[in-house]
Amino acid sequence: MAITESDRATITVTPVSPTLGAEVTGVDLADLDDATWEQVAAAWAEHLVLFFRDQELPPDAHERLGRRIGELHVHPAAPTVDGHPNVMIIHADERSKVVAGNGWHTDVSCDERPPCATILHLPVVPEVGGDTLFISTEAAYEALSQPMKDFLADKVAVHESAHVYRGRYGTEESDSRDGRFPSAIHPVVRTHPVTGRKALYVNRAFTTRIKGLAPNESRAILDLLCDHIEHRPEFQCRFSWTPRAVAMWDNRSTQHYAAWDYYPQTRSGRRVSVVGERPF
Repeated sequence: MAITESDRATITVTPVSPTLGAEVTGVDLADLDDATWEQVAAAWAEHLVLFFRDQELPPDAHERLGRRIGELHVHPAAPTVDGHPNVMIIHADERSKVVAGNGWHTDVSCDERPPCATILHLPVVPEVGGDTLFISTEAAYEALSQPMKDFLADKVAVHESAHVYRGRYGTEESDSRDGRFPSAIHPVVRTHPVTGRKALYVNRAFTTRIKGLAPNESRAILDLLCDHIEHRPEFQCRFSWTPRAVAMWDNRSTQHYAAWDYYPQTRSGRRVSVVGERPF
């Protein structure tokens, strides 16, 4: 059935920076109709990262929201909610030695088909701190010189995970999702399948080398690209969490950093990701 203007809920989309990110109001993510989702999806394609406040999103509803985008992703190593293998637990408190996401990265880029989307719901947040920072890797690509774009156009890079996941979650490699920690080869510059926009697709967490280059050349280029992505404030936006807020980001065109500046306070919630296409 066609969606008419009278079917559409009234939602408000307010950009938080000129480059990426928008806060959306007038949406109940646990009870979305098709017309409202159509507006949310359009805003997501434009802004890459969306933020929603005061959402009740139990695991069933969280999974249902993710399935509007596609097949749900199972993390290779992280703990999940009992009975919900697609719902990853995000938790840090006074006992934590390390936390997930405390460094610039793209989620699970070591998978052959990395997540295209991630939806994070945090019912419990610290009084101050615990912000998540986001970067547009499309903006980072566009800011490169044309000779550098030409150089990178046919390059591919190795993304590995053993050094990230071994010991982090208490998961042995044999007990991981596939019985091994994943690795994959992806283009250094990927094309968004919906918008056609290009983005840099290397990150400091998972990308270990560029194929075809000498080790010192690969390291130098990766460091240059990661520094370029991470150190330009005009590529970024920042989200200050409130209890029960949700962030939904396009994992193909962004990186993020979950600041761990709130120890020993608690930051706790759940995350659902969606399997994407093979980067091209």
